[in-house]
This record gives sequence, structure tokens and C-alpha cells, in this order.
Amino acid sequence: MELILLFATFLILVFLAVPISTAMLAASVLNVLITGVPGVVTADKMLNSMNSFPLMAVPFFILAGNIMNQAGLTHRLVAASKALVGHYYGGTAQVNVVTNIVFAGISGSATADGAAIGTTLIPSMKKEGYGTGFSAGLTAAASMVGPVIPPSIGLIVYATIAELSVARLFLAGLGPGLAMGLALMIYVAVVSRKRGYPKSQRMPWSERLVVITRALPAVAAPVILVGGIVTGLYTATEGGVVACVYGVVLGLFIYRDLHLRDIPGILLEAAQMTAVSLFILSTAVIFGFLLTVHGFSDVLVDLIAYLDPSPTALILLIVVFFLLVGMFVEGMATMIIFVPVLIPIIAEYNLDPVHLALIIHVSILVSMITPPVGIMLYIEAAIAKIPVHEVEVIPFVTTILAVILLMAFFPPLVTFLPNYFMGS
Repeated sequence: MELILLFATFLILVFLAVPISTAMLAASVLNVLITGVPGVVTADKMLNSMNSFPLMAVPFFILAGNIMNQAGLTHRLVAASKALVGHYYGGTAQVNVVTNIVFAGISGSATADGAAIGTTLIPSMKKEGYGTGFSAGLTAAASMVGPVIPPSIGLIVYATIAELSVARLFLAGLGPGLAMGLALMIYVAVVSRKRGYPKSQRMPWSERLVVITRALPAVAAPVILVGGIVTGLYTATEGGVVACVYGVVLGLFIYRDLHLRDIPGILLEAAQMTAVSLFILSTAVIFGFLLTVHGFSDVLVDLIAYLDPSPTALILLIVVFFLLVGMFVEGMATMIIFVPVLIPIIAEYNLDPVHLALIIHVSILVSMITPPVGIMLYIEAAIAKIPVHEVEVIPFVTTILAVILLMAFFPPLVTFLPNYFMGS
């Protein structure tokens, strides 16, 4: 009965267009008042959810992404990507994907990548004759690479919840992230050839080298950040600080697109984005805590025992579950609520927790480009100046789902790098 009350209240508020995090908090408070769960315990859970050293990396990487956007990295990465792949079918669309792949190693945030790259490339794609819906949908889908290729804010949160190594998850994310980028590039090439989308003139190698050389300090950022974390030179949190310092040095002294007067605005924007993330986190923790108190995990365990799936079937069930939940609940909240419930089940089936972590993470990310709560759809639609329903998204969702299935049926795509560098 308590579970029904909690879910019913939450769903009613969501359908009344109450923001997801506020709906979780309101449903939790009402449930606490009615069921008699000690309020002091719930308040303590909310506070302690944010009292975590690994989670300190989140505001630092958000800040680093904002600094590097302002420091002029986006334009230089776009130019370097155009020099490399602009002459292929769907040249500027290919540049969109490649820029997202490289920028993914800097910010770790889909919204930061999608907003920065979308603002730069969607108007250019529209002028070159690409469909507006296609341009917005591609940018939204390509931004999904950001939270998969390290450093990744989502993987830091997952590692904190599941008590896994951040470095191991970062290495595990590299293969799937690159596979997502490659799959999108293949789809872009096929569609561009079919629709007659343009491609740029092949740039002479002498010009390419000049453009790429100018972008090298930006391209070096992911190597410096991820390399230091994986080798143990610094933690993910310390890596976030390194990213901020590197971005400031790059912007002030090398590219000179960043000015001291920009710093207060960058700090304010990072603080606002961090506050939103931590509010979602804390409300999701209390919602998940009440699910546990009221026996949701037992219900789920009993259901799985009744179905008695094979390990592969269980993985596919988990994927379907997160795809469905993600259509209605924000991604970070979904992770915080349901991952703790699934951890004992994953252990019981002797499934590799790192392998499952990446499958779950990418499955949750799909929610960012699926209505009605797909935040990237709204961001790119606003940039493209079209209604959300005109964003071409289904083919890109299908492409990412194909990568998820590849991850499920070919585990080395996820596990090879962490096992090779850190042992199995």
C-alpha cells in the first residue's frame, strides 16, 4: 500500500507537469507524513547523499566544461574535425559527430556539449541544406557520446552509488562511446548520400596540418584529464580541478578568447547547474530510500525469480526497464533510485558489475533524446528554432539501441580496456 501511494502521488504530479525532482520530493514528504517513517532519517539521507568526496568532481567538471566553452575550444575543434572528415558524405554532419567525440573527453556533460556544439553547427547545417529536424536530432544524439567517453559526470555518480572504481568505469566507457560515434557516422554517411546532403572540398594536407596544430592544445585536454585519472596520478575530483586550471590557462594565455571579466558569469552558471544536479540527486536518494523501506527491492527480486531469466535475458530486461522508466523520469534520478535496487540482483547472477554499469548508463542516457522528458530534444529544438515534435530522433535512438545490443552480446567492447590496464 505504501509503495502504491508513493508511485501514485509521484505519477499524478508528473502528469500535472510538476518538475520531476519536485514531484519526487513532494511524493516522498507526503509518504513520510502518512506512513510514519521518521522525518529526521529522511532529512539525514538527503544531506548525506551530497556529502561525498567523489561527487565533488561533478561541480568541477561542470565548471571545466563552461570554462572551455568560453575559452574557444569548440570553434577550434570544429575546424580540426572539418579538416579531417568534412570531405566525406554529409561533411558538416560528420564534423558534428567528431567534434562531440573529442569534446566528450573534456566536459563529461551532454547538455554542455549539445548546447555549445549545437549553437555552432546547427545554423551552419541549415544554411548548407541539411534538414532542420535532422540537424537537431543528430546534434542531440551525438551529445550522448559526452557522458560515455571519459571523463563522465554520470559515471562518477554511478561509481559512487555502486561503490565501483571511477577509473575502471572511465576505461570501460571509451569503447562504447567510440562505437556510438562510429555508428552515428555510418548512419550519417548513408542518409547523406541518399538525401544528397553536401560535403566540403578536400582540404590540402598542408592546410589540414595548420588547422589541426592550432587545435592540439584543445585535443590534449582529454589525454591529460583521463590519463591522470586512469594512471592514478590524481582522483576524478582532483582531475576536475586540473581541467578547470587547464581551461583557464588555455583560454587566457594560449587562445586568449577567455577574459577575466568572463569568470564571474562562468562561476555563476556552473553554480546554478550544480545546484540543479544536487537537488535532483538528493530528492532521488530519498525517493529511492522510501522504495527500499517499503519493500520495492523484494517485489523486484520476486518478479525476477518468477520469470527466472537467463543472464542474457536479464540484461535485456534491465535495458527495456531503463528505457521505459527513462521516458518519464530524468536520467540521474533514474540511476540513483533504481541502481541500488539492482546491485544485489546483478551480484546474484554473477554478472560483471562494470559491464552492467555501462549498459545501464547508456540505456538511461537514451532518455535524454526521447520525449516527454528528453532535455536534449528541447535544447536542440530551441537552437534550431523548430517545435520539439519536428526533431528527427527515432533513427538516432535506433542507432544507439544497436550499440547497446552490441555491448550486451559482446562484453569485451566494455570490459577489455579496464581488464587490460587494471586487471580482471
